[in-house]
Amino acid sequence: MKILVDADACPKKVLEICIRLGKKYSIPVWTVASFNHNINFENHILVGNAPEETDVKLMNISQPGDIAITQDWGLAAMLLGKYVRCLSPSGQEFLKENIDFLLEERALKAKYRRGGGRTKGPKKRADINDEKFELRLEKLLQKKSP
Repeated sequence: MKILVDADACPKKVLEICIRLGKKYSIPVWTVASFNHNINFENHILVGNAPEETDVKLMNISQPGDIAITQDWGLAAMLLGKYVRCLSPSGQEFLKENIDFLLEERALKAKYRRGGGRTKGPKKRADINDEKFELRLEKLLQKKSP
């Protein structure tokens, strides 16, 4: 088991939580990001800047039982198919039961924006997001630890 972090858009606090909990439970943490991001971490994989290159690398290194941190719903859907648990940086767990709805919602919003409509962006990140994320990640790690 390992914790995989889609570090292209991961908040710094979330990465710190992953590293701290990984050490606590003796679970390796791997980060993957394009060369546009300055991440200094021992288990960091640097990829090019091509579209979806980070996603492809995460798919290639993931294994059943891993935990992935990503806000990319499409990547989460693919990882769920490999039996990888997925959490967003805000602490939302992506499940097979909710991923189809999320992908459909994403497609409808994209269609609306292509037609000239405007949608709201994400809310400003708050401390409660970090607390919720930490609780959810620790709960997943406790399930897997002996």
